[in-house]
Amino acid sequence: MVVSRDWQEISVLECILGGLHMSVSVEPEPQSALQRLSRSKIDALIVDCDLGGTQQIFRELQGAGKNLNTVPLVIMGERQRVAALNQTGALFAFEKPISVEQAVRTLSAARCMILDGRLRYHRFGIAIPVSLKDEDDKMTEAYLVNVSQGGMQICAERVFEARDVQISCDLPGANSQLKARGEVVWRDDCGNMGIRFVKVPAQQQRALQLWLAQKFLAN
Repeated sequence: MVVSRDWQEISVLECILGGLHMSVSVEPEPQSALQRLSRSKIDALIVDCDLGGTQQIFRELQGAGKNLNTVPLVIMGERQRVAALNQTGALFAFEKPISVEQAVRTLSAARCMILDGRLRYHRFGIAIPVSLKDEDDKMTEAYLVNVSQGGMQICAERVFEARDVQISCDLPGANSQLKARGEVVWRDDCGNMGIRFVKVPAQQQRALQLWLAQKFLAN
């Protein structure tokens, strides 16, 4: 969401964000922007510091107990206003008139943060075989229901009683097999279980992140 009435700069931002495959909504009134933030999911907020009333947005975002979504905050404005970056809580800033090169770098970085936040909780549904091993090295075959960076839901052929489990599976298109140590955090009588990853080797964690990102962006 862009909070501004500077339509010339807004048009530049729309072109840049469109190239980054990000849709743009514009709120010319700070109070309307605050109301929308409190009731809607916004991936990133770009605030024009030259617009009167925007200090209220910064106060609300930084205020304790406010029920506002946490979003990457980008500010733009004249040099002297942008210099007050630390007072706004913004992560990124660029000056007006907008330098396309600088704005592309800044907004690309913000986009990476948005994707990282989405992927942290994104669950990808897929039905593939998974092997489970308990503390006594007893194997159980199961099927993956969904997987995220932090864990997976599976459906086992039998009720799996153990809490700690070794997991291994082949994610289609991944460069290596996923092997991880997990903890069963919930289960039902039908063999469905939720497993939280406790230990994943760094290389495999990175491979899982890349695999999930590819699947997310392909949707």
